[in-house]
Amino acid sequence: MRKPAMAGNWKMNKTRDEALQFIYAVNNELPSTDKVETVICAPAILLRCLVKRQGSELRIGAQNMHYAESGAYTGEISPKMLETTGVSYVVLGHSERREMFNETDEAINKKIVAALAHDITPIVCCGETLEQREANQVEEVLGTQIRAAYANLPAEDVAKTIIAYEPIWAIGTGKTATADVADETCGFVRSVIRDMFGSAVAEEVRVLYGGSVKPSNIEELMSKENIDGGLVGGASLEAESFLKLVKACVK
Repeated sequence: MRKPAMAGNWKMNKTRDEALQFIYAVNNELPSTDKVETVICAPAILLRCLVKRQGSELRIGAQNMHYAESGAYTGEISPKMLETTGVSYVVLGHSERREMFNETDEAINKKIVAALAHDITPIVCCGETLEQREANQVEEVLGTQIRAAYANLPAEDVAKTIIAYEPIWAIGTGKTATADVADETCGFVRSVIRDMFGSAVAEEVRVLYGGSVKPSNIEELMSKENIDGGLVGGASLEAESFLKLVKACVK
């Protein structure tokens, strides 16, 4: 049975004081890591201070990284920097990065390889626009993203990653794919991994759902066979809300 994971993506939110207030509020309330992996992906400037204060049941993740070890990449962060900071996870290929910063599937592939080389768990995002869904292109779009992102990776490395399906039209809009649609699409994502790397790897990889996940819909989402947790934006900014999401993952 796959262990569920709940990852909060703070995006460009929270000052240092606000972040610490949040961490102190959740540290002693989180379920055991034996039951659920709980992650907060924070802005880079906050990572070290949060890693130093994370409790035993919480891990800190980054929201992006470059694939190079070092070099003339102004404003970027290398995997080695994240590793030495103590970060355990990194979000890669988020739709906002793809759209606003022109990230390609090929670049995401390089980032996955680099993260794994530094013992950082990649949370690899995929998702379609509303226009693509209405044109019945969901499987084509997601299949292309996943196959390119995971190209030439060894099966044993793929099993160490997490995939987050986030329909772009549901991110921060208040719109949510129905639990059945989310489950069906997460199942398709898993089927692509199965086709590429076999059933054993596909059954091991966690597939999260993201897109206006909140306390009012998390239990229904988590009841579905192919949904192993969530990658959550707005609902992860408040301690009380985030705790409800995490606790809903414990079955």
